[in-house]
Amino acid sequence: MNTTGLVKAMVGSLVFGVVFGAATAGANALSNRFADLESTSYTTSGWSYAEILAVVMDSGWAWAGLAVAAGWLVTRAENGAPLAPARGAAAGVLSLLAAVAAYAFGETIAGGGALTSFVGNEQLVWWVAGLLFGAPLGAVGACAHRAGVIGLLARLTVPVGAAVQMALIPPGRNEVITAIGQWVVGVAAAAGIVFVVVRFLLSLRRPSEPAGAQAA
Repeated sequence: MNTTGLVKAMVGSLVFGVVFGAATAGANALSNRFADLESTSYTTSGWSYAEILAVVMDSGWAWAGLAVAAGWLVTRAENGAPLAPARGAAAGVLSLLAAVAAYAFGETIAGGGALTSFVGNEQLVWWVAGLLFGAPLGAVGACAHRAGVIGLLARLTVPVGAAVQMALIPPGRNEVITAIGQWVVGVAAAAGIVFVVVRFLLSLRRPSEPAGAQAA
């Protein structure tokens, strides 16, 4: 990848992060608008589609998936080049930092200009998390282009991580929202795992097939 292509890739990572962070903040603001927390029944068992969307987008696995996706996107044309993991790592960090900034800005706008707890107290933690975890996650995204077991494990990172988090540390304001979120993410994660594994197994079979069978 030349210098121009590298700059475009890094700018793309920043844009990707800004869009994700702003969309997540918007989903949270929308979910708060639909939540009638003055109602006891709604507080304990009520839910809305906006809240489910917010639970899915504002989960740790989704933010991790952002960095993986950024690493994958900026290296998709490199075909496993030696420097691809390093570029993927840079993309992962940039995308997460941009997402945190956009999320904080969105939270401030949704709060009418007032500083929220995230902007006031939690943002620094997420900046540090973006720096620490963005690089390895972005590198994983770059490795997803590879063939073999390494590529398989890299492609399984997001769906397996999503399934594990939703099983062990599920988010949600009440048990109903948590259960729906687990079901939605669990089904999507299972479908993703099956797709990745089946595609990997099919790729192993292709080289051994005779030429006549391939032509047929």
